[in-house]
Amino acid sequence: MDRGTLLVMAGFGMILLGFLLVFIGTVISSLGDGEVEGGGVIMIGPIPIIFGRGRGASVAAVLAIILMALWIIGFLLTRRG
Repeated sequence: MDRGTLLVMAGFGMILLGFLLVFIGTVISSLGDGEVEGGGVIMIGPIPIIFGRGRGASVAAVLAIILMALWIIGFLLTRRG
């Protein structure tokens, strides 16, 4: 099996795993009586879009700032070399 095929299969597996995790999380949160808190980040280039509420959104905001800084550093280093 060549490398390209392996990468395509790995990517497809990651997508399926993501759908499975979302499905499991939805089922678990619908069975519970408590409130669900969480957050997430969508990175469009160096610009983060943060959503959610509670502690999960705070963690997502910190991770978004770290990702944004790493993206800018990586961009400047590749442009310099």
